[in-house]
Amino acid sequence: MLLITMKKKLILTFIFITVLILITYPIYAQCPMCRISAETNMANGGDEGRGLNTGILYLLSLPYLLIFGLGYVWYRNRKKVENTETAN
Repeated sequence: MLLITMKKKLILTFIFITVLILITYPIYAQCPMCRISAETNMANGGDEGRGLNTGILYLLSLPYLLIFGLGYVWYRNRKKVENTETAN
């Protein structure tokens, strides 16, 4: 019974995180010099500014994904150890 509720919690957490990721709005994560360069380019008809924002946000997300992945592996291994200890 406890295993079923843990699976439900994991699924609900995954759905919640997925919804948060999908419902986003544009975030401008640039240093002032990059922002000025991108604004100048966009004022002259270019579109490199949008790609620059996307690249910065992509690079920003990777450390968080790595930490989340390591935390999940640690949690899963911890649960296996606890289950084997209670079985013995």
